[in-house]
Amino acid sequence: MLPKIASVPTRQELLDTQIAIQPLIHRTPVLRCTALEEMVGAELYFKCENFQKVGAFKMRGGASAALRLNTNEMAKGLATHSSGNHAQAVARAAQYLEVPAYIVMPEDAPKVKVKAVKGYGAEIFYCVNTPEDRLAALEKLVAKTGAHFIHPFDDWHVIAGQASCAMELIEQAEAPLDYVIPPVGGGGLTSGTALACHYFSPATKVWGAEPENVDDAYRALKSGKIEINLDNRTVADGLRTNLGDRTFQIISQHVPRILLVSESEIITAMRLIWERMKIVIEPSCAVPFAAALRYREEFAGKKVGLILTGGNVDLGKLPF
Repeated sequence: MLPKIASVPTRQELLDTQIAIQPLIHRTPVLRCTALEEMVGAELYFKCENFQKVGAFKMRGGASAALRLNTNEMAKGLATHSSGNHAQAVARAAQYLEVPAYIVMPEDAPKVKVKAVKGYGAEIFYCVNTPEDRLAALEKLVAKTGAHFIHPFDDWHVIAGQASCAMELIEQAEAPLDYVIPPVGGGGLTSGTALACHYFSPATKVWGAEPENVDDAYRALKSGKIEINLDNRTVADGLRTNLGDRTFQIISQHVPRILLVSESEIITAMRLIWERMKIVIEPSCAVPFAAALRYREEFAGKKVGLILTGGNVDLGKLPF
């Protein structure tokens, strides 16, 4: 069992986490594409978490949190709320630990993600797709089952697990990176990426990328407090969540800028990656590349890491 983390993860805690979660994750490849690099005018290093177990980076955080539970904590199973990728991670971790999994998912969650969660043996409970409804459904579920709640992002253990993605990217890149751009949803990946670069590549800047339609992180950096999205309509379904207390704490300290992109830019970027790199990614993954295209003058001549967060896309509902 991994030790508990009480506050912002330290350098050593990230290293310990990276080692401990190896049985539950893949070391995913970093790919480059000449055609896409020419469009941006920069060297692009795509960290392909679409090849991760459960098809998304979320397996890292889910494994990190689950492996810290003692026998009593996990005895009645694991629970969470998620639109899909974190749900799959918790379901897979529960399957690995041989305990039940109870998942709250929005009614409009992508069918491919729902099917995968069921495939890992989890029991699904549906709710309306708002933060308030998710939390209310989750609270009822935990009260009923006694299962241990693993937060999708606002958890030190989850953040420590997500940091392993950028830690690998730093090791795999051919040279020190000037920038790393993760997409921002709840902020778990962005927080982990920021800590990884802070500890292991301090010259690398971390800028987040976010849809204009759900720009709470962008507004939070401007206002100095957590902001809420009143509308969550975006093709990037994995990025509809607001920042949490822990993720905002790290992001406000280590991520100086959030780059915004439009819905059409996300769809264009997604299609370009499908066509030119011949890999399947979901819309949320395309947000960093969309940002690299929109703000290309910022990255001209630089080495830029882009995190492709997952490949769990509903092939029956492609946006192009």
